[in-house]
Amino acid sequence: MNMTAKKLKRSPLRALSALCAGATLALLGLGAQADESVIRKTLGERIPQLAKIDEVRATPMPGLFEVRVGTDLFYTDAKGSYVIQGELIDTKARRNLTEDRINQLTAVKFEDLPFKDAFTLVRGDGSRKIAVFEDPNCGYCKRFEREMRNVNNVTVYLFLYPILSPDSAEKSRNIWCAKDRAAAWNDYMQRDKTPDNASCDTAALQRNLALGKKHKITGTPTLIFANGTRVPGAIGAPDVEKRLAEAAGATTAN
Repeated sequence: MNMTAKKLKRSPLRALSALCAGATLALLGLGAQADESVIRKTLGERIPQLAKIDEVRATPMPGLFEVRVGTDLFYTDAKGSYVIQGELIDTKARRNLTEDRINQLTAVKFEDLPFKDAFTLVRGDGSRKIAVFEDPNCGYCKRFEREMRNVNNVTVYLFLYPILSPDSAEKSRNIWCAKDRAAAWNDYMQRDKTPDNASCDTAALQRNLALGKKHKITGTPTLIFANGTRVPGAIGAPDVEKRLAEAAGATTAN
């Protein structure tokens, strides 16, 4: 038998193998879809809080599915028989997959921030940019403000974010409604000078709260750099400088 004859003899077998492989992939695809519908139905019936699921998707762990409601994440099996509320860790890569996913879901594009709802603090030539969410009653914010005195050539877009105590809203209102917002803020945060009572349209503060809730900003200060990097907590001036340099490099590269 020559080579051509051998190829002709094998070709039906190859065709059958390809057909079987294709059928297997199709069945796997249908299985994945079936799992999602089963998960949605089962969890919706058994757990009222999961009645409106936004997304179901497979995780890197075989048999485990991510269930997303807004920016809240849960994990379940293919039948929706069990639910896990917690964090998924990749031990080989040493990464918190849950945290990575939430960061992805709550990412904020710097250029999309509503800057009309913030006021600015300009130091030096103001060439570098940073946005900060702060509560006037936040002790860590006061520490951060002291550190920022050592950072020059920066524009800070300050979003008042009154979440810590009942009078946070009152202090934020008095600062927002002051004739010179930046001066009122600096006087209070750096010199403990209580802002004078003032009144004006404070819809911006409510929009800030809604924005923070949408993007899971749960503490102050929260910093957002021009490259989209988000940092919770009061970091020191050297770290701010490092991240500003990284953001400038990323912006130049783009």
